[in-house]
Amino acid sequence: MSALEQTRYSPEEYLEIDRQADTRSEYVSGEILAMAGASRQHNRITINISSALSSRLAGTPCEPFATDLRVKGRATGAYVYPDAVVGCAPLEFEDSALDILLNPVVIMEVLSPSTESKDRGWKFAHYRRIETLQDYLLIAQSKPFLEHYTRGHNDQWILTEVEGLDSAVTLTSIGCELPLSEIYARVEFAPQLTLDVRPPND
Repeated sequence: MSALEQTRYSPEEYLEIDRQADTRSEYVSGEILAMAGASRQHNRITINISSALSSRLAGTPCEPFATDLRVKGRATGAYVYPDAVVGCAPLEFEDSALDILLNPVVIMEVLSPSTESKDRGWKFAHYRRIETLQDYLLIAQSKPFLEHYTRGHNDQWILTEVEGLDSAVTLTSIGCELPLSEIYARVEFAPQLTLDVRPPND
């Protein structure tokens, strides 16, 4: 991800540009940052998550959104695109376009080599300052594994690691459980290399 130009934009200028563009960009500290394209694996996982959340949250006060909805943090002023986000009624949007959510409850990011550092770094720091956010998930592409951060007392974030297709992640904030077998449906994993540490034969 790189700055489109070495200049600073107002939020209004960013939104005017991004809403008319064919590709998506994020807005951080006055800079417009172009987003990298997603891989086939990334898209499969994102679609699986959206499908699983849609079926489980039907008829509830909570609603899932996919990659085309921005999330804004009032504290940071940044506009970012999560891979998946859940908001609960009453949903709060910044304006009448209804494409900027202000009160997410769950945010999920699918990790890739080009985005992992920002998803773990400044993006998580931005998300943590959104008071309504209760769950943040970092989802691997290379194997069935995710990191689940839950907001605890005094805004302390608690990490739970979930691994294996027979496991599931519980999202208490929205009252649902997602099996990793659904998150990774039709996802093909490359063989994992293992280190042979056996002593050589005498």
